[in-house]
Amino acid sequence: MNQTETRELKPAEKREAELPAEQTKPGLLFTPAVDIFETEKSLTIIADLPGVKTEDLEIDLRKDTLTIIGDVKSPESEGESDILREFRTGRYLRRFSLSEVINQKGIGASLKDGVLRLELPKVTKAVPRKIEVQAG
Repeated sequence: MNQTETRELKPAEKREAELPAEQTKPGLLFTPAVDIFETEKSLTIIADLPGVKTEDLEIDLRKDTLTIIGDVKSPESEGESDILREFRTGRYLRRFSLSEVINQKGIGASLKDGVLRLELPKVTKAVPRKIEVQAG
């Protein structure tokens, strides 16, 4: 494997989020890495949320702003104490401003293996279509 391939395979490091306001909850705040894909009918957002469980995930939609909040709890069990900790725990936060082309009532979400998949369907009028021209 050459050096370029090795560099491409490295996972992105967790980034601490820039705080939009003062926090009232102690702990680290992370910005999850996302990929966004588009088709004629929808947008898909894929967000990396390692360690977040479904019950610790909140997706909120208010005033055209979609907010993702996920909490990661410490993995140690009762009676255990950490000796070495490389996986940082805290809260994930990411916000998206939605345009009028998104059908907000049709948004769907699924979480599997720490990866959140949001499906944002476009409103019917925003779906591109070809208009046939009639002769005469």
